[in-house]
Amino acid sequence: MAIALGRQTRDRLARIGTVDADDHDARGRKSLLVLTALIILPVSALWGLIYLAFGQPVAILPFIYFAVSVGSLLVFARTHSFRFLLAVQLLDILFAPTLGQMLTGGFLPSGVVGLWGILAPLGALVFLDVPRAVRWFVAYLAVFLATGIAGELFFPDADLPGWFSSAMLALNVCFGGAVVFTLLAFFAHQRREALRDLQLERDKTESLLLNVLPSSVADRLRARAGTIADSFDSATILFADVADFTPLAGRLRPTELVELLDRLFSRFDALVENHGLEKIKTIGDCYMVAAGVPDPRPDHARAAALLALDLRDAMRSPQWLGRDGLQLRIGIGSGAVVAGVIGRKRFLYDLWGDAVNTASRMESHGTPGEIQITRETYELLKDDFVCRPRGMVAIKGKGEMPTWYLEAPMAASA
Repeated sequence: MAIALGRQTRDRLARIGTVDADDHDARGRKSLLVLTALIILPVSALWGLIYLAFGQPVAILPFIYFAVSVGSLLVFARTHSFRFLLAVQLLDILFAPTLGQMLTGGFLPSGVVGLWGILAPLGALVFLDVPRAVRWFVAYLAVFLATGIAGELFFPDADLPGWFSSAMLALNVCFGGAVVFTLLAFFAHQRREALRDLQLERDKTESLLLNVLPSSVADRLRARAGTIADSFDSATILFADVADFTPLAGRLRPTELVELLDRLFSRFDALVENHGLEKIKTIGDCYMVAAGVPDPRPDHARAAALLALDLRDAMRSPQWLGRDGLQLRIGIGSGAVVAGVIGRKRFLYDLWGDAVNTASRMESHGTPGEIQITRETYELLKDDFVCRPRGMVAIKGKGEMPTWYLEAPMAASA
């Protein structure tokens, strides 16, 4: 319970200065800087008390550091200015320890307290870019050496026992190392969390891409830029449309309409996946599937026929739909097609060719509850499926065409 309470307190303090508009990275940078300041505050107070116990005027410097740090956090909580907080914190940790090093006699007499100033360039490396961090490091070296030498030259008589300098050296190394380790561990944890979130976002993007494009096409799109277009000598295209859907849509509430289409197309998606075919797109209540695209297969007509029969049976099942006796008009056509990806902001994998247009006409000129196929598809299916001749049908843009109704596989019919 105490650990949980401590985490809650830490999380609340880490949210100082954050706003709702901050993205994940901004929140992480702000929380890391705030926690860094909060970790160093008790150390500076302890150092001030130690020097005060020995009657050293230099004790005022840790308390000045403490006051400046707390003041900058309070200002940050009101202004949310990260740049202000970072600049004050870096300058505070750079000058307070190094000036203390000078006033206590230089490098060794002070216990090398100026080492704490290294947190300034380290902080710049974490929160700024590398060139600016290099400038902070050069500034630290200059200040560290200048204050150390000045302490040796102008403050050699600091009234401190030799054992005190050795003890402070040990404390500065131990506490300074602990603070640096803690901050690096927290930073590493934040990076891991950020990488995990980034991977989750990539997985979501990958999932969305695979929902829009076939997996093999998505792989090609990631591998290289440019136009993706393929020609297929033989493929089968299926269109399925809900008969008399427009009048039904006028009677349904928007939520009911969307739920019906979602239930319908989700069932269709599962059937398409089971048959190993490729859903191309939906247009309103029309559903388009391709067999033999983008991965060619010799049995494309048979696979599309089996899917069409399953779609028809699913539409008749009250388990999935059971509403107002809805029926599908299904049209199938076979032949050569061209496939490719169009668009830049919203990708679309689409098909073109006479086989596509004819399959669409088979659906639109079909009969509810029937699967109408072209002569090309019939020639590919006649040995394995029962097909009932419909006769010559006037097809828009095509003229009179012989068509057949697909009824069942031969084995099922027998």
